[in-house]
Amino acid sequence: MSITHQIGLDSGALLWCGAPGDSLESLIETFAGHDADDLIERVVAAAATVCSTGYAGLVEVDPVEESAVPVHVHVPPGDPLRVRRWLRDGAVLKTLATRCRPVFLPRDPALGHPGFLAVPVPLATVGQAYLWVAGRPFDHRDEDLLVRFATAAGRALEAARGFEAATRILRSIHAFNRPRARS
Repeated sequence: MSITHQIGLDSGALLWCGAPGDSLESLIETFAGHDADDLIERVVAAAATVCSTGYAGLVEVDPVEESAVPVHVHVPPGDPLRVRRWLRDGAVLKTLATRCRPVFLPRDPALGHPGFLAVPVPLATVGQAYLWVAGRPFDHRDEDLLVRFATAAGRALEAARGFEAATRILRSIHAFNRPRARS
């Protein structure tokens, strides 16, 4: 069945559009309005808000290499708990790289542990990622909230990446669809 039959158009029907390319350009503009990198920044800041802390981040994990790399880190000005250094110098990234479930690390100021909770972000197109919060003791309620939030964030990030891919394809279609000069 053709697309015209699926949407209920007669075989001889014409679809109206303004100037050539208007609808394609409009669609490109709409799809291009979703920036995945900006979304990551917003997701991380919102995770800190959801869990009532000033610290949050997103870590990309490669389980085969057993490595983890921070993608974005949100900390209060001056980083009073020195979470950036704790992440860099500690074993927390290695722990995330070897797990596939939520990770709780208790707060212990004497040892410099800020309190930490990380949950996997369900992603279909990228390897693995963890969304984390830090800076206070966390409990199972925090875990539940963060798991739900990470699920929503994963869907939004996948959608943003999908819009970016669709935009690239539509731009190539637009480039080949420009009116040809008559000879």
